[in-house]
Amino acid sequence: MDQFLNAAIEEADKGLANGGISIGSVLVIDDQIVGRGHNQRVQLANPILHAEMHCLQDAGRLSPADYRKATLYSTLSPCDMCSGTALLYKIPRVVIGENRTFTGPEEYLRSRGVDVKVLDDQECIA
Repeated sequence: MDQFLNAAIEEADKGLANGGISIGSVLVIDDQIVGRGHNQRVQLANPILHAEMHCLQDAGRLSPADYRKATLYSTLSPCDMCSGTALLYKIPRVVIGENRTFTGPEEYLRSRGVDVKVLDDQECIA
């Protein structure tokens, strides 16, 4: 299994263990995890604290050059808001654990030049 997807799954497990939705995300630059997050909409009653948003918040403010070499991993296909944020920061790669449960605007990301890879990971699907 991909080590970075595995880290995103660990984040998803944290969210589930805390009574939330099982979605996790990590941001990777130069083969290093620089941000981690899990969905906290339920726990914090925060409608925008999706796993990807929490992950980017955890990474802190990065330089434009850093974002342009980053890869955003998510256990589930990112929604419109999270995909839009990836576009805003010009993150060139998004790796998705699965998109059967929910499919975000993956084709739109691709049309904007983002390299989108869906792993169809069985653990994420489960």
